[in-house]
Amino acid sequence: MGALARALLAALLGILLTPALGALGTNPGLVARITDKGLEYAAREGLVTLQKKLRETKLPDFFGDFRIKHVGRGHYEFHSLDIPSCELSGSALKPLVGKGLSLTISDSSVQVQGRWKVRMSFLKMDGHFNVHVKGITISVTLLLGSEDSGRPTVTTSSCSSHIRDLDVDISGDLRWLLKLFHDQIESKFRKMLETKICSMIDKSVTSDLQPYLQTLPVIAEIDSFAGVDYSLTEAPRATTNMLDIMFKGEIFHLNHRSAVPFLAPAINVPEDHDRMLYFAVSNYVFNTASRVYYQAGYLNFSITDDMIPPDSIIRLTTKSFRAFLPLIGKLYPNMNLELQGALLRAPLLTFSPGNLSLAPQLGIDAFVLLPNSLKQFVFRLGVTTNITATLAFNTSKITGLLTPGRVQVELKESKLGFFNVEMMEALLNYYIRETLYPKVNDKLAEGFPLPLPRHIQLHDLLLQIHKDFLFLGANVQYMRV
Repeated sequence: MGALARALLAALLGILLTPALGALGTNPGLVARITDKGLEYAAREGLVTLQKKLRETKLPDFFGDFRIKHVGRGHYEFHSLDIPSCELSGSALKPLVGKGLSLTISDSSVQVQGRWKVRMSFLKMDGHFNVHVKGITISVTLLLGSEDSGRPTVTTSSCSSHIRDLDVDISGDLRWLLKLFHDQIESKFRKMLETKICSMIDKSVTSDLQPYLQTLPVIAEIDSFAGVDYSLTEAPRATTNMLDIMFKGEIFHLNHRSAVPFLAPAINVPEDHDRMLYFAVSNYVFNTASRVYYQAGYLNFSITDDMIPPDSIIRLTTKSFRAFLPLIGKLYPNMNLELQGALLRAPLLTFSPGNLSLAPQLGIDAFVLLPNSLKQFVFRLGVTTNITATLAFNTSKITGLLTPGRVQVELKESKLGFFNVEMMEALLNYYIRETLYPKVNDKLAEGFPLPLPRHIQLHDLLLQIHKDFLFLGANVQYMRV
């Protein structure tokens, strides 16, 4: 990948968002924002990599004919040109409202060296030369867009470069050749170098940056059956001091995707500028995840006696359950039980300032395991609880942890009369705390990935909880490879 492409990639961070959320009727699930501070960092990174690119650039030979009064006509040629050093001193990467980005590099210089040859009717001469090119200014406009597939696009809309001054050193005491250079060759040299700079930039954007952006996955897999849709909901847009892009941010089943029956809420992204990059992740993202895992039956469970700790005084047997359901031991002596639990609906995660919570509702059916391998339904329970959620994020992922509240049990149906609800609450609180929640927290600890391009590391992390969305902030470091 070209150096300029890598520099611009650090500037774009591959992906970002807009403050006018929902303007086109569809709110994004995830919003990323790069601030002026982030663009400043990207510009500095761009200088380093662009200097390397310039030093590797081979300039074309240029030649022509000349005429010197009282001497006659001749032919000159400057060849084997290269750039041994360059110094790009100042740069700025600014949003261009409604278009994309404006990249400006100023007060820069390069050294150009090579060989020269002059041929006239009566003589041939050659030697080496060195040109100190000073006061270079480069201005580039980058247009940002998106394909139908949801991938970002970038093209060079315009490029101009200007050279303020040249200092020329030609081997030998050839003042006439130096005068010839300034009188007849300098303007051609300027035009050649200015054209080459913009040609290099355009080629790098077309051949390096745009193909690289095309490799950014629209779909990021979370596990074997769930993925997150990071397609852009519209083209990136630039505002006065930030660059924004909006992502769909929908988590879906990889094999059985279906329409989500609810919409993402509008997000009022805070106007923070202390960090280079911000993410606003709405509850839509987490609730589409809840829907996927609910539909997959991930939180369904079955409890049998062999799953109960050996030292437990309560067993899943009809004998032990006489304390809950007195008739069960008489009608079904010395038999085992099975409890089957399932969520009644996908639990929705609620965001309020400083707090995350959800209130899942479960149904639990109890069966007697008959000697003929059949199951006899005996009672049904309704279970509710309040759960506090804690979210965190690291350099690439958002992770979570659930802290359970106390389970509350309600008897919905009993085929055998009286049922001791209080004792069942104690059993379920133990099982859910010791078995079900660790399973869920293990999955949450795996996290889901943030939409970041390669070689980007986040640090100085910030996490805030706002109404309907999680707000993440970070500074960025581009890891050179």
